[in-house]
Amino acid sequence: MTQAPGSKQAKRISARERIQEAQRREQQSARRRQRIVVAVSAAVVLALAGGVAVAIGSASGKADKAGEAATSAPLVVPANAGGPNGTVITYGKADAPHTMEVYEDFRCPVCKHFEAANGETVKKLTEDGQVKVEFHLAAFLDKNLGGKGSRTALAAAGAALNEGVDKFKQFHDVLYANQPDEREDGFGDVGHLLDLAGQVPGLKTDAFVKAVTDKTYAPWAAKVADAFNDSGVTGTPTVKVDGKPVTLFAGNAVVPPEQFTAQVKQAAGLQ
Repeated sequence: MTQAPGSKQAKRISARERIQEAQRREQQSARRRQRIVVAVSAAVVLALAGGVAVAIGSASGKADKAGEAATSAPLVVPANAGGPNGTVITYGKADAPHTMEVYEDFRCPVCKHFEAANGETVKKLTEDGQVKVEFHLAAFLDKNLGGKGSRTALAAAGAALNEGVDKFKQFHDVLYANQPDEREDGFGDVGHLLDLAGQVPGLKTDAFVKAVTDKTYAPWAAKVADAFNDSGVTGTPTVKVDGKPVTLFAGNAVVPPEQFTAQVKQAAGLQ
């Protein structure tokens, strides 16, 4: 039976329908909010996963075809290089009793965060002659992301090393301070690298410019990258002191300089 609009029962039915309609709308809103939360959470997880993937990306592969082509040219080892085939770059006093090993890739954005927070601290820790730094440089992000920026920057760093260890360190710092987005291959442009080298006083000698332009140290860069691949270290950045790993991150943040310094000194037995 159809109820007349003005009856009490009709009014009760109308009120109930309004409540049911309100409940239905609230349920729809709740479902929409849930979908938004899930979507945002997934995006955050993917972003974090992307960052971690860069930090621990596989470094087991050898040089790709472009890198292999570089090895066919004569191997020229920069002055001031050390280790097997000159693949290790030592900063600080060579006879320092303790060694900090730093494993990095010039295209690694996590390395940039580490350098921004503790790069100056790494330098300061060498000043009293107790700790020297050995840089072990990688190029696996060229394979993971495509391009040649890691290798090209590494070869240019070899040209800087040939000019002097201090020049290498200054150029190393400039590269990280001006690191392009890892999805871009900005360091693959030799002209751009030469422009950045202009920020290091006295680095752009004729010999340096020629070495970078001619890719003189590309075969050396391939050897350095292969040495990293053979090191057993599977991600960048990695820091060890006298063979003991140092924690670089706490949660999503880089450990502050005082905590980093304390870890280095503890590992070296300097506390």
